[in-house]
Amino acid sequence: MTHPGDLGTSESKLPRRDALLGLGAAALGASALSPLAFAQAGRMNDRAGVVGKGLDLASLGFNSATGEYTLPPLPYDYDALEPHIDAQTMQIHHTKHHQGYVNGLNKALAELKKIREGSGDAGLIKHWSRELAFHGGGHINHTLFWYTMAPAGSSATTGPSGALARAVNESFGSFDAFKTHFSAAANAVEGSGWAWLMYEPVSKSLVVTQMEKQQDVYVNGARPLLGIDVWEHAYYLRYQNRRSDYTKAFWNVVNWDAVGSLYDAARA
Repeated sequence: MTHPGDLGTSESKLPRRDALLGLGAAALGASALSPLAFAQAGRMNDRAGVVGKGLDLASLGFNSATGEYTLPPLPYDYDALEPHIDAQTMQIHHTKHHQGYVNGLNKALAELKKIREGSGDAGLIKHWSRELAFHGGGHINHTLFWYTMAPAGSSATTGPSGALARAVNESFGSFDAFKTHFSAAANAVEGSGWAWLMYEPVSKSLVVTQMEKQQDVYVNGARPLLGIDVWEHAYYLRYQNRRSDYTKAFWNVVNWDAVGSLYDAARA
């Protein structure tokens, strides 16, 4: 994966515009993933073989020279998740939908910059702020989505282990109970949106939440660990309107090593 520039390992080392965007991302679909949280995630090890340097701001494709984002490549081939998620869906989802969120994020950042500098229409501040939330949320959510999946049958997809496994049992009673809860939440999302497994730092427990669209948030301050995209573009080519079949198939490709690393970073 390309990492365009060293963004440091703490908020104090980030350029101001990066820090502002990252703090803005805390209010987006990825909840409290501030620049510091991204830097912490960036220190996770590559146990799964696909995580690379981790989910720091550079992993989101930020180019400090241009001040814009580019679409990060997937950590595996488009057909790697077959037969559970088909190659055509993965390619369209990544190159069309995710790319569209990157484009929209860059557009919103540019228009907000114009407003700050006095050349833009300040009357549109609410519109462009909403565009930032929607497209920024989409970009962050999808980056997490790609990183927390891996080819079925790999060692990373056998289930949670260590501290994450203990936390799942403590928070939900058992791994099977968690899967039932998470699947039900995903299947019950109204229209387009996501379901998320999150670490809630006040209670130090795991929670499952739903997200409308991709930026309307749930538990304030919680850290996202595992999300499933239930917009129809994520599954319609193979599963049509059978969302529950898609959510069932999703469990075969969850990268539990990556989720465990995000959990470790969230608690750090």
